[in-house]
Amino acid sequence: MQTETKMTFKERLYPPPGLRVLVTAGAAGIGAAIASAFAEMGSEIHVCDIDAEALGAFQKCFPCSQITCADVADEAQVASLFQSQRARAGGLDVLINCAGIAGPTAGVDQITEQHWRRTVDVNLNGQYHCLTHAVPMLRESKFANVICISSVAGHLGIPWRTPYAATKWAIVGIVKSLAIELGPDNIRVNAVLPGIVEGPRMNGVISARAKVEGIDETAMRERYLKRISLRRMVTADDVALMCLFLCSPAGWNITGQAISVDGNVEYL
Repeated sequence: MQTETKMTFKERLYPPPGLRVLVTAGAAGIGAAIASAFAEMGSEIHVCDIDAEALGAFQKCFPCSQITCADVADEAQVASLFQSQRARAGGLDVLINCAGIAGPTAGVDQITEQHWRRTVDVNLNGQYHCLTHAVPMLRESKFANVICISSVAGHLGIPWRTPYAATKWAIVGIVKSLAIELGPDNIRVNAVLPGIVEGPRMNGVISARAKVEGIDETAMRERYLKRISLRRMVTADDVALMCLFLCSPAGWNITGQAISVDGNVEYL
């Protein structure tokens, strides 16, 4: 009788090699950091994005990766994305639902219907479109894992960013519900809530809010930092490392959680 070898603590800190991972909005920003991290760990990576140029640059860095130009707000494009995943990889182990947009920065009475709908279509409906196509494949996997990228705005109010905050709260609700629904199938579902992440997108948010409030951008940036207990922004790599942990044996009993990676943002 062969005795199963127990994994060491060190071994349990890393995802198993060969995971089939699909990352939405994975060609730039947080998504690219996540996809790159899994690629470095030996996973089979499939990245979708709306930016064809960024997709090409990602594949140049990781030639074995699969890339698809797709808008998650479009159900037909998402259906084709997952058909491609099945054809190329034979299934799916990990879905990283990362696609999202910042949405408008304005008072609720100044937000247009078009901007509201586009934010909801990408940030919320996009999550649903991917989940409904991913779950049948995940049921076939021994390592099934869903990570939905929400935001610290998913548990805090954020003035002048109502559409964004509403969708990020909703993502936490999806995760809490699906963890219960899919637990018997051994599919874990968690949300990762990045805080104030360094980079061009946050620079744009700060600039837009500074204009709304009529203050200097430098002063607005300092105001944001003072709202973080550690007085520093996080990086996209910080978020990627949390995703790796959740997909490792060390995270195999973590599900239904909304995990912040934010330096403790006290308020927005």
